[in-house]
Parts: sequence; structure tokens; C-alpha cells
Amino acid sequence: MAEYNLLQKKILADGTIKSGDVLKVDSFLNHQIDVPFISKLGKEFYELFKDRPISKILTIEASGIGIACLTAVHFRVPVLFAKKSAGSNMDKDVYSTEIRSFTHNKVNHVVVSKKYLNAGDHVLIIDDFLANGCAVEGLIDLVHQAGAEVEGVGIAIEKGFQGGGDALRKKGYDVKSLAIIEKMDAASGTIVFR
Repeated sequence: MAEYNLLQKKILADGTIKSGDVLKVDSFLNHQIDVPFISKLGKEFYELFKDRPISKILTIEASGIGIACLTAVHFRVPVLFAKKSAGSNMDKDVYSTEIRSFTHNKVNHVVVSKKYLNAGDHVLIIDDFLANGCAVEGLIDLVHQAGAEVEGVGIAIEKGFQGGGDALRKKGYDVKSLAIIEKMDAASGTIVFR
């Protein structure tokens, strides 16, 4: 029998595979948050990236915020999240980019205030899922617009079969995923990890 890590065990116990390559983990990660469990994942990200001079953690609203915050506790740095629309209370001086959402099959215009992302920042990007890599590519674009440095990318669950993580690694980004799914099947309910 394969030896599974903490997150893989949780996915097998509580995750549900839906048609269209959708993995529902909303009971613990991206709707209801199992805070003690996600804090353990945050500590894992800290262990993976603690040798980097992280000054800020960047994610995208909404489901990345929980895991980013519980990671930031260990790094003792602020979390900045890209907003999917500039509200009336948002600064007008922003970095912006377009991100295609795999889950929702739409393009989101996302922004980050220039006040909070600066050239001196060393950024760790954290997100709950990585599929085709569009969200992470968009966050990297925002970091580059600010003249800041991407120190790494931490992903809770990567859908390895969709290629986004491998493409980012080929571009030289240090992408570390806590669970990489090689294949999953909704009919049988099976998940194979890399």
C-alpha cells in the first residue's frame, strides 16, 4: 500500500470527484475551513520555503485566502490577496491582470493596490488549487509589474494531469505542491497521486 501524506489522506477521506475533472474539498479547504488542519499545511509550506527571504504572501480571492493566512502565521508576514474587481473603496493606483478561471470558465480582471506590493518585496505565492496555471501566471504577472521577486509558489492541491505546475517549473519557478493528483476518475471515485 502506498504511503500517503497528511493532505493526500484528507483528500481520500473527505474529497469528492465530480465530472469535468472537479475535485470538491469544500468540507475542509475552500468553503468550510478546517483551521487546525490547514494550519498544519501552512507549517508545511513554511518548512518548504523558510530558507527564502519572504516578506509577503500573495494569493487570489477567495479560496486561497484561508491557506495563505495560515501560512503567513508561520512566516510572520502579511498576506496580500488579488481582488477580482476593484470596489469603490479600492485605490485607483493598482496593478492589474486578466486570469482565466478553470473552475468557473470565465476571465477575471484582478487587481492589487500598488501601495501593498513593492519592488523590494520577496513574494511567496500561495493558492489552494493549481490546474492549468492561469491563476498563478496572473499573480506572477502582478509581482513582476511591481518589480518584486517571486521566491516560490506553494500549492495545496495540484492537478498534475492539467500541466500548469510542470509548465511553471519549466519556466524556472519553484513550485511546491503538497498533493499532486496524476489522475482521478469520477465514475470509480479513484484518485492517483504523483
